Amino acid sequence: MIEGIIIRGVGGNYYVDIGNEVIECRARGLFRLKNIKPLVGDKVLIRLTTENEKSGYIEEIGERINEIKRPSVANVEQLLIFFAVSNPEPSFLLLDKLLIAAEINNLKPIICFNKSDLCSEEKKRKLVDMYVNTGYRVIFTSIKDIESIENLKDVLKNKLSVFSGPSGVGKSSMMNAVQPNFELKTGDISEKLKRGKHTTRHAEIYKLNFGGFVVDTPGFSSFELGSIDEFELSDYYPEIKKFSVGCRFDDCLHYKEPDCVIKDAVANGLISEIRYSNYTKLLEDIKNSDKVY
Repeated sequence: MIEGIIIRGVGGNYYVDIGNEVIECRARGLFRLKNIKPLVGDKVLIRLTTENEKSGYIEEIGERINEIKRPSVANVEQLLIFFAVSNPEPSFLLLDKLLIAAEINNLKPIICFNKSDLCSEEKKRKLVDMYVNTGYRVIFTSIKDIESIENLKDVLKNKLSVFSGPSGVGKSSMMNAVQPNFELKTGDISEKLKRGKHTTRHAEIYKLNFGGFVVDTPGFSSFELGSIDEFELSDYYPEIKKFSVGCRFDDCLHYKEPDCVIKDAVANGLISEIRYSNYTKLLEDIKNSDKVY
């Protein structure tokens, strides 16, 4: 049998990269009986058909490191969350939700502010300061900045990475800049809605000629995390978790309780006011509906 990685799945056909070529495969019926669906990113063993060496069957699926639902991808090593510095303006609440999703799925998130040529150095500093004490890496990218493209290549090298974020922020354009032969479709910004037009319809892995794989995903402007307990939410904010050790109450929600050290940390600039405001908004959503939307 031959080892490979599923780079695309359409209509029950799976395209498996085996290193020097891509083989079109079907999944064995055994997987359906076990209610297992192969996913893009799965490491698999395939057997070629006797009639055609360009086609085969997936015989085994390796154990998954992780699995994310949207997009449906397995074994992701890092999540690159793209937002434009402007056009469209970034939604920091949506960005926080994506960071929480990364925490839930044990993914390493990297925040990428794209179209950085539209951004002043002062605004860049403010964006970096927003994620003080989070441990998150913040990078700036632009198709007009060769150095930023080279830095992004270093981030992607030899990793399986997901590009995620709303439509119109330039994910596909950056992928094309990283490796021009991708020739991914890009969309203009809707003047009426100030949102990008969807250009990617399904999760698909692209092989990097300098090592590694990237996944382009359908853009979206809303995101649902599902149920999170109100006492769990602070665990997904690294800076709140870091400074909450000295809280007066063991079950402090860092919301309306007196003498909360988190509020002091916000006042002293150790935690971003915007991040804390987003935290309280999400906490209120949980309290009102048992869900984060």
